[in-house]
Amino acid sequence: MTFPARRPRLPAWTASLTWKAAAFITVMCCALTALLGILVHVSVTRQTVGETRDRALSRLDEAAKALANGDRLGPGASVDPTDLPAELHALAARGRHGTMLGRSGARPVMWAAGPASAAQSGEAPSVGRALAVEVDYEQSARTIDGLDNAILGSSVLAIGATLLFGAFAVTRVTRRLHTTARVARKISAGDLDARVNDPRTKDPQRHQDEVAAVAGALDSMASSLQARILTEQRFTADVAHELRTPLTGLHAAAELLPPGRPTELVRDRVAALRTLTEDLLEISRLDARSERVELDAAWLGPVAERVVRASGTGSGRAEVVVVRDVCVETDRRRLERVLGNLVGNAHRHGAPPVVLTVDGPVITVRDHGEGYPDYLVEHGPQRFRTEGGARGHGLGLTIAFGQAEVLGARLEFTNAADGGALATLTLPYDEPAPA
Repeated sequence: MTFPARRPRLPAWTASLTWKAAAFITVMCCALTALLGILVHVSVTRQTVGETRDRALSRLDEAAKALANGDRLGPGASVDPTDLPAELHALAARGRHGTMLGRSGARPVMWAAGPASAAQSGEAPSVGRALAVEVDYEQSARTIDGLDNAILGSSVLAIGATLLFGAFAVTRVTRRLHTTARVARKISAGDLDARVNDPRTKDPQRHQDEVAAVAGALDSMASSLQARILTEQRFTADVAHELRTPLTGLHAAAELLPPGRPTELVRDRVAALRTLTEDLLEISRLDARSERVELDAAWLGPVAERVVRASGTGSGRAEVVVVRDVCVETDRRRLERVLGNLVGNAHRHGAPPVVLTVDGPVITVRDHGEGYPDYLVEHGPQRFRTEGGARGHGLGLTIAFGQAEVLGARLEFTNAADGGALATLTLPYDEPAPA
């Protein structure tokens, strides 16, 4: 059985926009400089070779006239020189003229060759012999090599300067994008006061780029979301306050009813309404961040036992396991509120036995029911949301989560591997130094 080849995985830093922009700028600069360098090299080489060729042909005409007049040939002119390229010699032997770059010893030269004429003018040319002249090409070759080196050096400098400028420009953009992303993460974490405050969005006279448009849209969204949430929080608090007074009177009236089953039902529903109202008031205080902790030293083992006793369940349905008891600085009333809500939720929606375990500053509450729903494990508790026909209003876990934040603790909701819901509360705790 053959398996498909795995694609090589690039390092994480290659995914950044800065790296991609730098790579794109580098590739484009290299391609552009290579194209310009080739064009300049070809143009200068063609011009230099053309000028040298014209000079060689001119000297070949002078040498041919001197040979025809029986005069002495000038320097660099000879008949059938040994360094003459074979192709150019064959061309001259056929009675044609031509030029070619070649070498004369160790020097690069431009050869020009043609048929060698007889000593007397008007006679037939000598068959198979070539009159050739050589023009020094060494200086021109050095000039072209110097030009190539200059093109290469200037290309490297241009690429480096463009890359630095491009990286600086891209870094400014990516820094603004990182700031926008960081603010978005703060907003998603609950900090509705976080804003990007890009200066380009404050001045209507300045033209906005795409990053400023995104930052402005994020700030507008955060402001709108904050206003809507504040309106809902204010509405919840107002409703809870307005319900408190009539519920108090209703509770007093229910106490005056004659004993009986209808009276018990009325009192039970009034008590449920009072509990819901108190929960709404507590959530409104948590939303307003007006809660203040009163720290005191507390041993977690006795606190856990007191919470189980206060839950009103028998020892067969709930138990406390103390692995390691510690004394922490915390608000005892709020801690009991958190644990009480977790234990109550376990009894209401889970299955016995419910186990409350104390292991140092970590307290777990576990039941043996179907476990928490997926949305709660992934996103945390959400008020007024339940699933599967479960009874309740979803405020107990929401209050527990909010009070844990007030205590500076971390509350996590998971499901045990062998079934059942598992809530883990980790309190802030400094291990004492060894004696």
